[in-house]
Amino acid sequence: MSTSKHIDKICLAAVALTLVLTILFMCGGSLGLTAAAKTVKYESTLFDTSYVHKIDIVMDDWDSFIESCENEEYATCTVVVDGKKHANIAIRAKGNTSLSSVKSMGSQRYSFKLEFDHNENGKSLDGLDKLCLNNLIQDNTMMKDYLSYRMMADFGADAPLCSYAYLTVNGEDWGLYLAVEGVEDSFLARNYGSDTGELYKPDSMSFGGGRGNGKDFDFGDLDFDFGFGGTDSESQTDARTEPAGTQAPDGEASSGGEGGQPGGFPGGEFPGQSGEGGQSGGFPGGQFPGQSGEGGQQGGFPGGQFPGQPGEGGQQGGFPGGFGGAFGGMGSDDVKLKYIDDDPDSYSNIFSSAKTNISSADQKRLIASLKQLSSYSDLEDVLDMDEVLRYFVVHNFVVNGDSYTGSMIHNYYLHEKDGKLSMIPWDYNLAFGTFQGGDASSSVNAFIDEPVNGDLDDRPMIGWIFSDERYTERYHELFAEFIQRWFTNGELETLITETAEMIRPYVEKDPTKFCTAEEFDAGVEALSEFVTLRGEAVSRQLAGDERAVETGDLNLSDMGSMGGGGGMPGGKGGPEEMSGEKPDGFTPPDGQSGKTPASPDAQNPQSPSATGGPDSTASTVPAQNSGDESSSGGGSPTPSDNQGGQGPTPPDGQNSNEMPTGNGSGERSAPSGKDDRGNRPQPPEGGNNFDPKGGPETGSSEAKFWMLLGVSVLVLASGIIIAIKKKY
Repeated sequence: MSTSKHIDKICLAAVALTLVLTILFMCGGSLGLTAAAKTVKYESTLFDTSYVHKIDIVMDDWDSFIESCENEEYATCTVVVDGKKHANIAIRAKGNTSLSSVKSMGSQRYSFKLEFDHNENGKSLDGLDKLCLNNLIQDNTMMKDYLSYRMMADFGADAPLCSYAYLTVNGEDWGLYLAVEGVEDSFLARNYGSDTGELYKPDSMSFGGGRGNGKDFDFGDLDFDFGFGGTDSESQTDARTEPAGTQAPDGEASSGGEGGQPGGFPGGEFPGQSGEGGQSGGFPGGQFPGQSGEGGQQGGFPGGQFPGQPGEGGQQGGFPGGFGGAFGGMGSDDVKLKYIDDDPDSYSNIFSSAKTNISSADQKRLIASLKQLSSYSDLEDVLDMDEVLRYFVVHNFVVNGDSYTGSMIHNYYLHEKDGKLSMIPWDYNLAFGTFQGGDASSSVNAFIDEPVNGDLDDRPMIGWIFSDERYTERYHELFAEFIQRWFTNGELETLITETAEMIRPYVEKDPTKFCTAEEFDAGVEALSEFVTLRGEAVSRQLAGDERAVETGDLNLSDMGSMGGGGGMPGGKGGPEEMSGEKPDGFTPPDGQSGKTPASPDAQNPQSPSATGGPDSTASTVPAQNSGDESSSGGGSPTPSDNQGGQGPTPPDGQNSNEMPTGNGSGERSAPSGKDDRGNRPQPPEGGNNFDPKGGPETGSSEAKFWMLLGVSVLVLASGIIIAIKKKY
């Protein structure tokens, strides 16, 4: 028995400490404490970006699996990652239009998803539950996704980790892939700790592939099934009513209707129907059939990607009710993150794609946040503002039209926690201006203050930035910080060069790649030139300089685009006579001004671009102090006019309206600074409170809570026992 005269005080102190620790852990949320992010082993193993990893997929029935890939059905395999064997792993193909595109090219190079916990709960690869293996389609640079994710993570946005992996199948070479952390449970735990919040992937454009995405649409005289239930190309064709025109093999245009215009898709899979007066039928470079109107009117959607029925007399057509009509989709207010009403059924494209288990309370909370966001009021309560700003700085720099800011309005994750919203990036293989075979000048000089295809108020998740000068000023400060780090300091150019050198030997021996080694080199050169010019263009905009940066002979299709770039089997597009010119009398859709930045050289009126036209005028860019402060998949194939006449370019006026004004002055903050693997930086002032630190393989905050609580209970019990023994 202890005889210390201070034993009572020691016991009381232990009891008091135990009570304090218990209160802090049990009531931390109400006291403003948040769960720490989780540091896991796979950050430093699989996602070490200093070398190309090796992944061998071992399957006895690989050929059968490949034949059924479009159905996205799971199979079981063994995976050997950098020499470490993992048995009983689920594998399936992944993608939307890329699934049918790969098959139509005569290729077997699908993207894959490995699920380590699908067959056995709790199983993982060094803590990772899901791994995506991206096939680098439409990317001759093989690094558009990679660079975008690296810059996002470095700049403080929550982004999936990624690294390169060379795949073999049963020991035989398969190809160079990009390994990407699945945005699911492990991602959430890594970034948000045990209290992960809710995760959604809003999307109403689920083209291609299987997994229950089947939808039937009726487009007037065109009544057909898009084949989203995992059917193959033949069944997709048979399921619809054939429009007039002669069917042709993949990669060729079918014969046209009146006026002698090819009626098929340039390089597509299905025949289309030509209109009268020589107008092209079907999609300009698209994937599904459309119908042109009379008088030479453009058929399909504005932007030339999806089918529609224009009116007569030169009137722009499209789906009944616009994009939000029969598709429910492109203009769907819920995927735009707009408040509609208080009925959860009005947000089906959000709630049906929830990646976490959600309750009615979760739905009500998200709707309330969207309502407040749409009103641009008390935004601090419903937005992780610094996180969202950093996301859009990088997003707008890389000019990704296949996204929330583009015409498709998809390819993003929405995260909600305690009513606060943020964005998580996804699918940047068509970034750097290569969506829809964009025009180099328009993409390089794309306005950072007018980054939306349409009206800013139609996209409140980014529109809020320009609703108040304070937010716009902070956005400009962060953009200047980003430019200083990645452009002025030359880090992006260095990363491109070092990455190209690292992966080139694997590109050269890759037997399934979508481009040649020479086209890879040309793509890297074009990418390097693009980011240099883009950095200069953004710097001019921040400084209030209205001059456009001249792009010379930069050809964005060298990087790979929706038309497939160069060299893809079956991906070249249609006949040479498809000039890509707009039909006579075509006017941009409402809300698309067709303006481009001022340029010393006049725009060629015969060269329509994705963001500008012959009537371009300069927009006013907010002034910005320029002192010495420190600063830092997918889609359906659409050819550009740079690819041997593969189809019409998008109509004038996309992605370019007049810029809102705002005060661009202000002191700039220092870079947040991540390490070479893109691990989370220290949170910036005003940013999130998640702890980016933690030693190797530290446990989650939930585990720490129970551990500390257990220790506290033991201390308390020991104190009580000692006190009792002392007294009696």
